[in-house]
Amino acid sequence: MPAAAPAPPIPPAIPAPIPTPVPWLLRWQGLLADAPGGLLSRQLAGLSGLVLCLLMAGLPFLTRAGLAMLILACGLLWLLWSLRTPAGRIGPISGWLLLLLGVAVLATGFSPVPTAAAKGLLKLLSYLGVYALMRQLLANSPAWWDRIVAALLGGQLLASVIGIRQLYVDSSALARWSDPNSVARGTVRIYSTLGNPNLLAGYLLPILPLAVVALLRWRGGGGRLFALISLLLGSTALYFTYSRGGWLGLVAALGSMALLLVWRWIGHWPVLWQRLFPLLLLLLGAAALAVAIALVEPLQVRLMSLLAGREDSSNNFRINVWMAVLQMIQDRPWLGIGPGNNAFNLIYPLYQQPKFNALSAYSIPLELAVGGGVPGLLAGLGLFWSSVRCGLSHLRSQAGLALPALGALAAIVGLGVQGLTDTIFFRPEVQLTAWFCLATLAVLPQSDDRNH
Repeated sequence: MPAAAPAPPIPPAIPAPIPTPVPWLLRWQGLLADAPGGLLSRQLAGLSGLVLCLLMAGLPFLTRAGLAMLILACGLLWLLWSLRTPAGRIGPISGWLLLLLGVAVLATGFSPVPTAAAKGLLKLLSYLGVYALMRQLLANSPAWWDRIVAALLGGQLLASVIGIRQLYVDSSALARWSDPNSVARGTVRIYSTLGNPNLLAGYLLPILPLAVVALLRWRGGGGRLFALISLLLGSTALYFTYSRGGWLGLVAALGSMALLLVWRWIGHWPVLWQRLFPLLLLLLGAAALAVAIALVEPLQVRLMSLLAGREDSSNNFRINVWMAVLQMIQDRPWLGIGPGNNAFNLIYPLYQQPKFNALSAYSIPLELAVGGGVPGLLAGLGLFWSSVRCGLSHLRSQAGLALPALGALAAIVGLGVQGLTDTIFFRPEVQLTAWFCLATLAVLPQSDDRNH
């Protein structure tokens, strides 16, 4: 009898993957995952998307009470969704936000005006609830990104039309934004439904790069026409706000958007041209901007006021406020006075120069430092840097939200430039769009970015 064939070797057992430990901060999530769900639980994504679309479309039109109700609804929807969904990993963007929240909690506890600071902390928590719901929705249903952007563009388009129409009606109401002591006295500035030209500029600024992405991303002719009209009218309305910070932010946002798109599209070019072409594009853009400043007198006058120093009343006001705020930071450098404008309004009068009342620090870095001290400023800078790294790491990615991520990054850059000399960012009409941009970056796939 022939010898029996030897038994095949038994392959070594593959060890089971070690489950990722859930951070203790998130162990409450998923507690109701096995509970029977009703209609509300089954429709959480759709309901959350509709509430977010209503919120983003209504930013320039809703009252403070209306905004507060929708923001509270977003927080409750996220809480319910989280109770029914097991916790995931915390990426760097969410990690920096949690650090920023932790600093705000400590700053509130050690604040000289804790009750007022607690109101600022509650505002921060409510905005973080909107961010968390946006992140959860985009992670589960990325198609909602386009719907939320469509809602944003719809509200922005209507607000832009209302603002541009103000140029053709009685301008007496607009004249109150013309400073007679400014180098640019006599300039008529539109404000649409927001009551403030700088706020209108801040509201429009982060939406315009998203309109560029929609123009490139949407396939239908109607959708692209809608995005194009929104982009053109929004840019026109921002111009007629005559907001210097808005103009600088617009150049930074659309300029960085153009550079990011060029870098994305020339990835297959020779290395030499990959380096030279963006440089040539920057030079052409700078030349075109210089020609526009030379030929357009209102643009020339407003930009010249930047160089007037203290001779321009707006510059002089900001400089005096900054000097007082720096003294506030020097006196409380580690945890500041606590978050929010209520705490600022109680402490700032102790430092202000006569006749220079202010509701904020007129600079995002100074606002972070005065509210949360040096740790608050470092947390804000870390969040900005992490967002930039996350967006750039997906420069040539083919992920579904890679192109939207570039628009979100350009919007954040524009807001950062404007925020160097203004704190319009902290108004909900501006800040909520920034949270949407951060949520877009936070849901990018991990496989394309080891640092995310």
